[in-house]
Amino acid sequence: MSEGHREVTTDPLVSCAEDCGVRDVQDRLGDKRTVHVVGELAPGPRQFRELQRLVTGVSQRMPPLTPRRLERDGLVSRTVYPTTPPQVEYALTETGHSMTRLIGQLVDWSLDHRAVIARAHEERDARTTA
Repeated sequence: MSEGHREVTTDPLVSCAEDCGVRDVQDRLGDKRTVHVVGELAPGPRQFRELQRLVTGVSQRMPPLTPRRLERDGLVSRTVYPTTPPQVEYALTETGHSMTRLIGQLVDWSLDHRAVIARAHEERDARTTA
């Protein structure tokens, strides 16, 4: 098991009487664009156009919006080069790089359980359409 791994539990994972800051992180992680952008930046910095091309299946508006949100969160750095036209490069910060391990674990879990989830979908759909 990996460091910091928790056993399966029925206890609440987070106990906050009020919002304790976890929701912001969950919102960012739950955004599919975040996972795509962090994944594409994991190997190293990318120019805006390259990132836009690599992050597929999302709208044209996504690339500038998601990296800027990640920049605001301190997960991505943005560098503007004074060229004509200006070139913009995004890179993961140290905190952003630490997120790649977590995303990798989520991807591994997804791959390990996709057959079970697909089967559950089929069974549920069969019950509801019958």
